[in-house]
Amino acid sequence: MKRFLIERDIPGIGAMSIVELCGASRASNQAVNELSPNIQWQHSYVADNKAFCIYHADSEDTIHKHAELSGIPATKITEVSQIIDPLTANN
Repeated sequence: MKRFLIERDIPGIGAMSIVELCGASRASNQAVNELSPNIQWQHSYVADNKAFCIYHADSEDTIHKHAELSGIPATKITEVSQIIDPLTANN
């Protein structure tokens, strides 16, 4: 599967309570279950009016279907070609 970074414009998400964020997580999980095994949610970063989410999926189309099913917008979808971290320097 390919790795994708999904940028989601969600006004006020950074100020949402954990209960509100749990609702969004449940919606995402339900969509993942419907589209399984073609998609996996890894994690998300929440900041101000955006969420940045990392998903594994077979295609960008599956990411769009997930957004439609979950009701969570996918403003920008970018396929991740490489991952680097501090250990990359040791190669």
